[in-house]
Amino acid sequence: MLRFLLLAVLCWAAPVLAQTMPDSEVRTKLSAAILAEDEAQEELIQTVGATGSPLAAEILGLWRQGSVYLDTTADGDKIPFIKKDGASLRIDTGAAFTPESPTEAETSSKLRKSIRTALDLMEVADPDPKTRASAIQKLGGTQNDEYLPVLKVRLEMETDKKVRKALEAAIATIDLTNEDDAVCIAAIQKLGTLKNLASMDTLKAMITSEEESDAAKAEAQKAVSILESYSRWVNAGGTLFSGISAGSVLLVVALGLAITFGLMGVINMAHGEIMAVGAYTTYFVQNIFGGGLSLSMFGQGLKIPGMNLTGSAYQSYFIWAIPASFLTAALVGIALERGVIRFLYKRPLESLLATWGISLILQQLFKLVVGPNNVSVSSPTYLSGSFIVSDVSLGYNRVFVICFAAAIVFCTWMLLTKTRLGLFIRAVMQNRQMAACMGVRTERVNMLTFGFGSGLAGLGGAFLSQLGNVGPNLGQDYIVDSFMTVVVGGVGNLIGTVCSAIGIGTAAQSLQAVTDPSMGKVLALGSIILFLLWRPGGLFPTRTRSLEG
Repeated sequence: MLRFLLLAVLCWAAPVLAQTMPDSEVRTKLSAAILAEDEAQEELIQTVGATGSPLAAEILGLWRQGSVYLDTTADGDKIPFIKKDGASLRIDTGAAFTPESPTEAETSSKLRKSIRTALDLMEVADPDPKTRASAIQKLGGTQNDEYLPVLKVRLEMETDKKVRKALEAAIATIDLTNEDDAVCIAAIQKLGTLKNLASMDTLKAMITSEEESDAAKAEAQKAVSILESYSRWVNAGGTLFSGISAGSVLLVVALGLAITFGLMGVINMAHGEIMAVGAYTTYFVQNIFGGGLSLSMFGQGLKIPGMNLTGSAYQSYFIWAIPASFLTAALVGIALERGVIRFLYKRPLESLLATWGISLILQQLFKLVVGPNNVSVSSPTYLSGSFIVSDVSLGYNRVFVICFAAAIVFCTWMLLTKTRLGLFIRAVMQNRQMAACMGVRTERVNMLTFGFGSGLAGLGGAFLSQLGNVGPNLGQDYIVDSFMTVVVGGVGNLIGTVCSAIGIGTAAQSLQAVTDPSMGKVLALGSIILFLLWRPGGLFPTRTRSLEG
């Protein structure tokens, strides 16, 4: 225990030691620790570990793995060294040399445990709060009361709220093993107050343990009840976030269809393939920013050179891919409208069959150019990972798609209600002949509207590339859900599409949480069918003379 009290003080001073102790002194101490006898060796290891030096962490880690060696000179002196990048480097000086008779530095289980303890305690003083919190949780999980002095000293100097909470939970978890019933009960109450879900299994084990007192068991039962109630709220919050994020993904995918089908009345079965155009555009942009890519154009190889960017310049590829996906998909949509759709207005069956055939052509074109196999698009660093809010894990990519969907809806609403083009679009969609009589160029409006809806589909494909692989059949996985979202919301109603996407996403996630994914999807689809039987026009049915007559 005295050793850990000393170590606690050293850990308190570790940030200062790491800044003031030069690498040369750290190397000297490490060399002495390796060459020392057993009893002095352990003490020196803890002293070196308390410096918090990255160099000390690296060499201690190698020592624990058995990758530290000794070279015995002709004079009988022993020189500790490591092997790095094919060279032998002395630990005491860092200089390269040629060993004469190298042997592996011996390590015992006790020594390896001591090194592991030093490395864990070094992480307690790490500058990164996440690393500190992770190391503290690990030490608390051991329930080793020898760590208490270190954790208590760290608690006095810690300023980060999340790390302080982790320290309090770790100290309380270790105190659960205290023989003093009052200390044990206080620790149980503390864990309940902190709502520490990681301790639930330990507390449940205490309830059934014969070694615990009745008072401790009663407090453990109260704490478990608090944690179970809190866990239900956490799960509900996680399900709600998953539902909103899933609904946002569905909204991004369906928003383009809400324009082409909802406003224009065109049943575009190639909508999914236009989404795939946006996804493949993102893939091309990523590879152009990187090392380039090879394509197969009708049996002939085509090499597209890349810019070979690295770091933040390469990570910015997705920022450029967003407008590129919109423009590429919009151009494909305009070509589709000018080449096929404009001849099939007010002929829904023919437009359905024609666009279905175009979707098959586009799928085969993807296979000819890129290949039949799926390709992956790596997420940029700023969309990778997650953060925790009240024990609910929020992924950066999911948060981005929620904000992204909200921005797209706002921009679309602004376009349709606050611009001259939006006025023309609404006029043409409500009464084409009257709009033409007023001088509106209806063919041009049709082209731009279909292009805008296709561009939105391309944006949906760009984000879907961040959630999974991109392949020729990507669009087929979402086309049914897209139509379903637009119909449930009310054909031609933008707000209805938003409410429908969020509602369907949340309902599907909730049903999957209480059943299983397959059954949850079946129940969600069955609920939608029943809803449409009750309200065939959707949430916000459109009623105008032009539609009814």
